Amino acid sequence: MSDLYFMEIALEEALIAFHENEVPIGAAITYKNIVIARAHNLTETLGNITAHAEMLVINYASNFLGEKYIRECTLYVTIEPCIMCAGALFWSQIGRVVCGARNSKRGFLYTGIKLHPRTKFLSGVMKNQCRTILQKFFFFKRK
Repeated sequence: MSDLYFMEIALEEALIAFHENEVPIGAAITYKNIVIARAHNLTETLGNITAHAEMLVINYASNFLGEKYIRECTLYVTIEPCIMCAGALFWSQIGRVVCGARNSKRGFLYTGIKLHPRTKFLSGVMKNQCRTILQKFFFFKRK
C-alpha cells in the first residue's frame, strides 16, 4: 500500500468532519500496512479542546495494540500537527508521520518543536486536496 492510499483514508475522515461542522482534519494510523485507527476532529461535538484527529487515533492505536508506544506505526494526517498533537506523537514514539498540507500558523514545525528522534517525517502528500478542504470549510464559515 502507498502513502497516497492511506492519505485518501485520512481525507475521507476530513470530509466527514466537514459535514459535521468540525474543522476538517482527518487522520489514520497504520500498523504493518493495515489501518488500525481512523478519526476526524471532534472538538465541537465533544466540547473537548483535545479531541483533535491525531489525539484520537493515537489513543485508538495504543488501545488496539495494548501498548503505550506505537513505534511500528505510521500516522497519516491531512495537516501538519499542532504542538499539542506533536507532543503526544513524541511521547508515543510513533515510527512515522505523513502529513498533507503544512500549517504555517499553528503547526509544530513553525514553533520549532521536534518529534521523537526516531520518528520519520514526510510532508506534502496530497497537499492540494488537504489544503482545499480546509479552505472551503473556512470560506463557508466566514460567509
